Amino acid sequence: MTLVLRTTDHTTEPAPVLPALLAGTDPLLHLQNETEPADGPGATRCLSHPHELALGGIPAMCSGCQARRDWLLINHGRNVWVCCRCGDQWLEPEISRADFDALIGTPDVTNYPSVEQALTALGFDGAFAGIYLK
Repeated sequence: MTLVLRTTDHTTEPAPVLPALLAGTDPLLHLQNETEPADGPGATRCLSHPHELALGGIPAMCSGCQARRDWLLINHGRNVWVCCRCGDQWLEPEISRADFDALIGTPDVTNYPSVEQALTALGFDGAFAGIYLK
C-alpha cells in the first residue's frame, strides 16, 4: 500500500513501484552476478577434451571426419553432447552429468553469451573440417 498525500482536490496516480528485485539491487552486485560462471540445472557448460573418449570400452569416433580425439563436451541438464572440430555433434547417453563433472579439473572458466559463440571461439564450428591429421 502506497501512502499518497493530497494537498489539492486533484487526484494523482502514485508513481509506479519498481519490482523488489530491481529496486534493491546494487549495480556492482548485479555486475558481479553477471560475471560469475553459470551454474545450476539450467546452465550450459562446455569442456574441452583433447584425449580419446572410450565409451563403454569402445573408442568414440566422429562419423563426419573419423576423428578420435580433440572433443568438446557440452552439458545441459542431464544431457551431454560431443562436438568434433568438423562441426559434427551428437547426444551421447553414455556420458552422464556426473561423468562430465568428474572431467572438470580446472577452475578456469570463460563465459560466452551463447553456445554458438562458444563453438566459434573454441574452433568447434566446422572451420577446421577436413584438416584432421591421424
